[in-house]
Amino acid sequence: MKSMSTIRICLVLGIFFLTGSLCAQNIAGLEGEWKMLPERSSEIGLYNTVALNFTITPGKVTLVQVWGGGRAFRDTVTLTTDGKAHRVPVRDRVWPSNVFMGVSLQPGTFRELSARWDRKDERLVITERTPLLVSQGAITLETENRFELSENGTILTWKLRRPTRPEDATATYTFTRADLRRAYMMKLADNWAIDGKLPVQAMLISLQGVANIGAPRLYFVYPEKWDFLFTPSVLEYYKNKHHYTFTELTTPESALQTFKQFARGYVVWDKNVRTSLIVAFTVAGLERAIVVSEDLIPMAEQAGLKQKADLRGKFTGKNDAQIFQWAYDEYWDRCSRDFVVWMGGEHGKIMRPGVADFGIMKQAFFTDLSTKPEDKEEYALADRIMSEMKPMSLVMGWHSYAKDKERDHVRLASSHALRVEGLHTLPNMSFSSQTTLTPGFTFKNNHNIKPGVTYTPARKVYIACIQTDCLGLGAWLKPGRGEIPYAWEVTMNWVWLAPTMLEYFYSMATPNDYFIGSLGGPGYMYPKAIPAKYLPGAVSKARELMKQLDLNVFEIMDYSEGATVEGNSELTREVMDAFYDGMPEAIGFVNGYAPSHSFTNRNGRPLISFDYYLSETRPEAEAVADLQELAAMNSARPYFLLMHVRQWSDIRRVKGILDKLGPEFEVVPLDVFLTMAGTTPTFKERLLVR
Repeated sequence: MKSMSTIRICLVLGIFFLTGSLCAQNIAGLEGEWKMLPERSSEIGLYNTVALNFTITPGKVTLVQVWGGGRAFRDTVTLTTDGKAHRVPVRDRVWPSNVFMGVSLQPGTFRELSARWDRKDERLVITERTPLLVSQGAITLETENRFELSENGTILTWKLRRPTRPEDATATYTFTRADLRRAYMMKLADNWAIDGKLPVQAMLISLQGVANIGAPRLYFVYPEKWDFLFTPSVLEYYKNKHHYTFTELTTPESALQTFKQFARGYVVWDKNVRTSLIVAFTVAGLERAIVVSEDLIPMAEQAGLKQKADLRGKFTGKNDAQIFQWAYDEYWDRCSRDFVVWMGGEHGKIMRPGVADFGIMKQAFFTDLSTKPEDKEEYALADRIMSEMKPMSLVMGWHSYAKDKERDHVRLASSHALRVEGLHTLPNMSFSSQTTLTPGFTFKNNHNIKPGVTYTPARKVYIACIQTDCLGLGAWLKPGRGEIPYAWEVTMNWVWLAPTMLEYFYSMATPNDYFIGSLGGPGYMYPKAIPAKYLPGAVSKARELMKQLDLNVFEIMDYSEGATVEGNSELTREVMDAFYDGMPEAIGFVNGYAPSHSFTNRNGRPLISFDYYLSETRPEAEAVADLQELAAMNSARPYFLLMHVRQWSDIRRVKGILDKLGPEFEVVPLDVFLTMAGTTPTFKERLLVR
């Protein structure tokens, strides 16, 4: 009991030491409750946890400790903070830190506490002498309680050292503030069919959107086969690194009851008209409502929610152009001009609206209009919507796989200077967008170029690998990462959209993981399609994000003029002028997705396009032969072979291919690759001339 009281004192004094003074402002900042982080603490029998609460007045501290929850043990003590010994009466026999040991306190006796500040080791030490009873009689046990603040003062660690316990088994408890970082989590099923579980999943995601307004409260773990594979891993990251505690919800009813106070009503969509759900998401954001199908109305009303809109039967016999025109006329004036959501992707009976929570939170307009010019009605409205967004605003989600192509979607967005942030399956953004970086965290890339060192290539074939489709998809959590030099496209807008998500990736990076800026702009953009008056600003914004993320290589991909292979993905001199002038810190640029054909070199800063695209279906033996043949076709040495790896190929597979190439080939980090290519360019300049 006494130890816990002591802890409170320690907490206070520890923070005082870190700040260098016992100023009133810092004292006031320590008021309140601290909670234990179970995953970072020693196990506590029976009670499982302990909460601390302290009130500080000049020269005194009142410490309240509560062990357990429903079955709790409580102790309160008031002490002066001048380091003098205090006699505290024992009123209960319970030894709360381990009730399953045959140890008890002696009511009617006194505990003696003394506190000293160990400035050399930057910690507060509280020594406690306690009369105890054990099987062989009475003893007096001395406990040294060491309290330290770490992680920029956000975490308190309490260690209890006793001469009777082995040093390597010292009980350690870790605390954070109780009023911070409490949230709920729920696992979603892998069923997204209209006649399956989509109605429930859509209701839950819309509930997440309204519940997270103002604070991150609800997090979902998505199925194993979800596009973004990281939701279970990020949950653990939030627990262990950012000290969130999560309560699991297991049913839709319990989730709605938990968060019903955040919803102002419900919107009914029509299961017979799939597009009505997309419109319902728009209404949900504007009305702070949840979306329900007809069969979920009783659940919503049982939670006390009132109907805000009913879309049943409203769109029967209408096509998507007519439905979205109605939604535009009805709701567009109230919607955000900073975010719009293309709820595309799968079609027919399937919808996977992972990003809907964020769109609802931001009161975005939802649509999946075709951006293919041949679809005249839908294209005209899509063009109008994008034209009325603010320049540089975000088009969240993704195009419809049933209507148009990725290149159509990104080209139209880029023509209005909008940046695409995919996919429609992007999860938990209403949660992650409101989390903050660990205090003191800075983004640090694994640069390989040493100042003053000359990098002279040998007569070799140098290969650098870049993983496609940005962070979060594909190989990051798969086997092999860290075994070879590897470059990763960074989703740069996350630095302000979801900074802790980028912290998650940066903090996991091995020395062989090298980050680069992408893709075409400050987000996914086609620079050839960006109006000339906006291109310098887009490059400037991308440069700003690169500085924040410690990036010095930038990747461009421009499919504004056709398909992956048949189209023209080459870059114009005017585009490259904008990038070279606008990114003076960049040591080089890369281009393409499949092999592209633009190359140049300016003052040792090369632009190199991909010479090889490794698909996930290419047999390893064929890939080896492909690379060897490219080396034979490009006979001058050194030859700089830039390889793009499809996200579904894990790095161990890539390494297996590269290991079979022979001694003439060498895999190097991308920044070393570009530096050598800039000093010894064997590629021929080729830029698109209009």
